Amino acid sequence: MVDEQLRGRDIRNERVLEAMERVPRELFVPAELRERAYDDAALPISAGQTISQPYMVARIVEELGLDGDEAVLDVGTGSGYQAAVLAELADHVDTIERIPELADQAKRNLEEAGYDQVDVHQGDGSRGYAQGAPYDAIAVAAAAPGFPQALYDQLTAGGRLVVPVGGRRGQRLEVIVRSPEGPAVLKSVPCRFVPLVGEEGFQE
Repeated sequence: MVDEQLRGRDIRNERVLEAMERVPRELFVPAELRERAYDDAALPISAGQTISQPYMVARIVEELGLDGDEAVLDVGTGSGYQAAVLAELADHVDTIERIPELADQAKRNLEEAGYDQVDVHQGDGSRGYAQGAPYDAIAVAAAAPGFPQALYDQLTAGGRLVVPVGGRRGQRLEVIVRSPEGPAVLKSVPCRFVPLVGEEGFQE
């Protein structure tokens, strides 16, 4: 997976590649799909959600530019896989999931995989997690319909937010930096994610 899907494409950050190599992805997919855990594809989990394609996880975390001492918020926990990758790269990770059964499963998955520096919260991820703010970086694994102001407001000065923005059928993965002049969008590339449902996201 790392050599062909990531290193063989445009993922260059060695810390990210090493993190992706260390995280046991098979612990974050349903048992019946474990033989496909390292496929170059998103896979279904429960509640109509997915575990993101490895390449997209690597792209998101690479764009965050983590050094190892950051506090990070992961929005849209799903099975907990992206939170585990972030835990390899940051000092502390809060992750928030809207669907209670997924939040509970993610907590079990992360504990089984040994990621005790990740705190799993159940709630509306479109509103972020104000109790843990400010964050040096925020990663969003679901598509927002527009600029996510609540998440941006929870960044530190110079902090980065990586979020898919657009409609239900297609989005742009945006890298947004909090600056004194306001939001600075560094780049935008096409992508496709499940919708971010919540007060500042899509309605169910």
